[in-house]
Amino acid sequence: MSEPVTALGGASSTDGIAMVSECALQGMITLRGDLSASAFKKAATSASGVAMPEQGMATVEENRGLCWMSPDELLLLCPYDAVGGTLAKVHKTLAKSHALAVNVSDARAMFRVSGTGAREVMAKLCPVDLAPDQFTPGMFRRTRMAQVPAAFWMPEEEVFKIICFRSQAQYVFDLLTVAAQPGSSVGLYQE
Repeated sequence: MSEPVTALGGASSTDGIAMVSECALQGMITLRGDLSASAFKKAATSASGVAMPEQGMATVEENRGLCWMSPDELLLLCPYDAVGGTLAKVHKTLAKSHALAVNVSDARAMFRVSGTGAREVMAKLCPVDLAPDQFTPGMFRRTRMAQVPAAFWMPEEEVFKIICFRSQAQYVFDLLTVAAQPGSSVGLYQE
């Protein structure tokens, strides 16, 4: 049996206005159901170890978390090697509920954009108001990044985590790298 690997083998670019790097393998479980139901909340929070996020938010600590995807969907983050056990725990808790829990870890890729130019890099590619007073740490968005769907959040100031389909990882990495290339700052968020 082969060892799991990231889509791009840990690719990174550090010479531009922001650092772009592929993240390590991340466990991801799509949870669909009634987000207001107590059984659903219990399954999500006990499996992730974090509180339920509000609409448009992500509650993430290290490699565990919950991201609000839509009115009936969360993305549960957990360590990659814990997906099987986490999924079993969720299925057990939701056994009598109308819900869906699916491992999507190997169908996704994750990137990190960091540094003083990170916000500008993301603003070049996504139709989201990323002004510092409009998009703050903990906020989560599903949107388009140039020509592909993506989702992202800020775990802290000057850091973005981006999730895309694994099949689009090279395209997304190339987009981010070009948007972050040396000399590409337009000074959008300079104080």
